[in-house]
Amino acid sequence: MARWSHGGRLAGAHWKAETRALDPSRRSPCAAHPTPTFDRGRVYRRCGCRDDHRHQLGTTCPRLTADPHHGTWAFAVDTPPVDGHRHTVRRAGFPDELQAHIALRRFNEGLALCVIADPRQRTADYLRDWLSEAELRLKPTTMARYRAYVEQDLVPALGTVPLIDLTREHLRAFVTAQLRKGRGRVTVHRIMATISSALSSAVTDGRLARNPAKPPLLPRPASAPRRLWTEEQTARFLRFTHVTDPLYADLAELMIGSGIRKGEALALHWDDVHLPERVFFVRATLSVIDNNRLLLTAPKTRTSKAWVALSDRVVDTLEDRAAPRAFGETTPAGGYVFHRHGRPLHPKNVLDHFHLLCDKAGVPRIALHDLRHLMTSFALAAGVPPPVISKTLRHRTLSTSANIYADLTRLAARAAVDAVAWTLDNADRSLLGRTVCRARRPWHQHPRPHRQLPAYQQARTEEPPAPLTAVVTSSP
Repeated sequence: MARWSHGGRLAGAHWKAETRALDPSRRSPCAAHPTPTFDRGRVYRRCGCRDDHRHQLGTTCPRLTADPHHGTWAFAVDTPPVDGHRHTVRRAGFPDELQAHIALRRFNEGLALCVIADPRQRTADYLRDWLSEAELRLKPTTMARYRAYVEQDLVPALGTVPLIDLTREHLRAFVTAQLRKGRGRVTVHRIMATISSALSSAVTDGRLARNPAKPPLLPRPASAPRRLWTEEQTARFLRFTHVTDPLYADLAELMIGSGIRKGEALALHWDDVHLPERVFFVRATLSVIDNNRLLLTAPKTRTSKAWVALSDRVVDTLEDRAAPRAFGETTPAGGYVFHRHGRPLHPKNVLDHFHLLCDKAGVPRIALHDLRHLMTSFALAAGVPPPVISKTLRHRTLSTSANIYADLTRLAARAAVDAVAWTLDNADRSLLGRTVCRARRPWHQHPRPHRQLPAYQQARTEEPPAPLTAVVTSSP
């Protein structure tokens, strides 16, 4: 069997002739290529000096023999032919001969598995390879966002840096440059989260010893405070839209009454709605790829794919929409619940028209996702326990609901301690005939519609403001 010499050349006849005579039992998993040896290739020293004609001297520089510290070490190795021609891979920039030999050994080990593991692979090439691998497990919407960050931001700035040379200083300079350009902190944080995920995969695969993007260079920006409607403003908006635009009134009724997400509501099919049982099943969500292509994808989390209960009010709304000709539009059997001529509504158009209706109804503009938060606000004000609300929202854990609705769950926690004080005060009254201290009557004992809390139940100004300023601290 032919072997590779230390100089990287095939001893004997040409590769093609030797391949025909190879023993099939000695072939690698890639049947087209023979099993390579791990000692092939060569290691040498070279430099970047140039002659009078601006040609690199490479290995012929006279300083290489006079100065042992001049230049860097490199290796060269021939790869099996794929297109009928032999290709030589050369990589330089290693600080000493030992590092070059280690890199050559790793390259040959990867080649034995038909994988060309380039030790000096550029960051741009690695990120594109990582995207190709991630496409098998990530949602199309996530892939579109990752691809945009890689091609438009990371590759132009860091693409020429070899992956093994990428340091935290490179990433810190990138973050600083992006912020000086005026990029939003949220956007920069998402870009850094993308490259951090890619570099974590490199650590898992043994390409890097550690992830230079961890710990994060840019902390996650705090979410902006959200303003939710009161029950009066919600009722005003629903009354107005039921007259002017019944389609959007029904959409708002469903989102407020059940707490489902916007994409889940827009993807809802009549086949998944069971009005006699007063339930429906969340099976998919409507996503937008590159702002022009609509696609049905899996819901946000595993727990999001579940049955959701319907109130009598929402059932009445959906029964009107399920009529043979709902508001002048024919409703296709088994089609989308919310549609225009049988086609799903575009999320961007829905948001724009929703804001227009807010202006006409005389209520503040809020995000469509805030209709989901209204469900939480009204339910907590009516005395529904937070664990029940968390299950209704289909959150993975109760802590997720507590982190998202920090201010609202704080009100429920205050009601809990008021209930304990009220109970002990009643016990004192029955034993002593008088009260030792005057406890507040727990507001959750008498469920009532959501309204502005009395002054004594509102947040005190001396309390720490950081976790209490935002009604919604992040989006689920």
